Amino acid sequence: MIKLLIADPHPIIRKGLEHLFSASSDVEIVGSVDNGEAVLEFLKKEPVDVLLSEIDLPKLNGLTVLRHLKSDFPDIKALMLSAQPENVYGFNSIKAGAAGYISKNENVITINEAVTKVYNGGIHLSNELTQELAFGTRTNKNGRFFKKLSTRETEVLKLLAIGKKNKEVSKELNINEKTVSTYKARLMKKLKVDNLVDLVNQAKFLDL
Repeated sequence: MIKLLIADPHPIIRKGLEHLFSASSDVEIVGSVDNGEAVLEFLKKEPVDVLLSEIDLPKLNGLTVLRHLKSDFPDIKALMLSAQPENVYGFNSIKAGAAGYISKNENVITINEAVTKVYNGGIHLSNELTQELAFGTRTNKNGRFFKKLSTRETEVLKLLAIGKKNKEVSKELNINEKTVSTYKARLMKKLKVDNLVDLVNQAKFLDL
């Protein structure tokens, strides 16, 4: 049996996923949590094979959770399930260590198959994202901007875009406040803006 942990801030999504896998003979849901910190606390106490997680999690976002998994729980496979644009977050999820990315618009059969695939050592991506990663192409012009950004830069930009201050960003990502300022300067240069307001607007324009 595949031991599955679900992480999503919305109760209705968690319940829907629990209902989906309740009929599965191959998957056992061992837990369901609503924030990134709770994911890490759960993993310290219970064995988990696959984490099925939203990227937009409170307290610690999904990309930050992936960093912790890579260093502290390397045997756990992570499958990111999100409504966020795949051309931005699918690419960065894989770079951060996820074994797959799946849109919330997919059908239940695909979600079930994706969990099994990553458990068995495979990588689950859409055909479009697979081509982009394999051939370095981008089907969306906005994606070209984000290909220039590191995973950490994307994390910082995401937090700034929702109104987090430097101190709050440094605390959530566990980095020095001066380092946040450095990332902010890099982001302004890469996205060709010269102030925080334009940086946030650019992030929103790019569907961050």
